[in-house]
Parts: sequence; structure tokens; C-alpha cells
Amino acid sequence: MNRKLKLDELQRDSLEEFKSKSKHKVVVVLDNIRSLNNVGSFFRTCDAFNVEKLVLCGITAKPPHKDIRKTALGATESVEWEYHEETTEVVKQMKSKGYQVYAIEQALETTALQDLEVSPEGICVVFGNEVEGVQDSVIAICDGVLEIPQFGTKHSLNVSVCGGAVLWEVTKQLISQKG
Repeated sequence: MNRKLKLDELQRDSLEEFKSKSKHKVVVVLDNIRSLNNVGSFFRTCDAFNVEKLVLCGITAKPPHKDIRKTALGATESVEWEYHEETTEVVKQMKSKGYQVYAIEQALETTALQDLEVSPEGICVVFGNEVEGVQDSVIAICDGVLEIPQFGTKHSLNVSVCGGAVLWEVTKQLISQKG
């Protein structure tokens, strides 16, 4: 008979073990995310997918904050993060380090998420404001734009839900590359 695992059966890394292990070459950038709950959700998702770093930009709130902590469930302690005022500067920096940089957005020219080919050199994904999306100035300097195909009547997903879908696809590819 199948059953849920108890927390002590999950065999998760301790905070120290997690921080010391190698990370996937994935950097997540939040471009002016206004909801603290979304920010907390990104921390938690970045922890789950073992990303290298989370970069908070513009109006995106920074820890410590009780509303971030509420959804992050401790991931603000496990995920490396930093803050920058200008998203464009972060994108330029990531490109100079050899990372592929993609905005997650609906645009004239996009790559469907399932058609993405992740470089083992690293990937940086930029998620935008809940209303305005990724800034046009940021999109203009990215290597491309990724879009999650949708089949319903709504035009978008919640940004943190979008983050989970994108980070799963990226992580899945990086794991398969390692063989």
C-alpha cells in the first residue's frame, strides 16, 4: 500500500549541506516583482531546484520581511541572493559570464519552453512584474524570450507558477546533460 512520506523520511540536506553542495548553473532574476508572496515563492522554488542564485531587482522586496518569510519557509536562508537596482546591469553581467539569458514573456518572437536548449555553460531567466511583465529595455538585451504555451482563456500565469514550470524544464535538461 502506498502512503505519504513523513518529514523525517524525506532525507533532505541540512542547511549547511545544501549551501556547500554544487548548484545548477541557473540564475533567476526578478524584475520589479511587487508581491512579497511571489518573492517568497521564488525563494522556495529556487531552493527546490538548487539554483545558483536569485537576483532581486528594482522594486522587488528583499528579506527580511514577514510576508516573504511566510511563503519562503526558510529558503531565504538557503538560497544565495543579491539585490541590484537595475535589471539591465544584471543581464549584461550574466551575458559577460557566458550565461544564456532569456526573458520569460509573451513577445513577437519567442521560443516555446519545450523547445529551449539549455547550455551547460549556464542559463539566466528573467521574470517580470505581475502587471507590466519584463521591461522592454531588458527584453532588448536578452538572448531570447521564452514563452510557456497556454491553452485556456487567460493570457498569463501567476509569475511564481511560471517560475516553477520554467525552472523544472531547465533543471530537467541540466540533469539529463550530466547523464
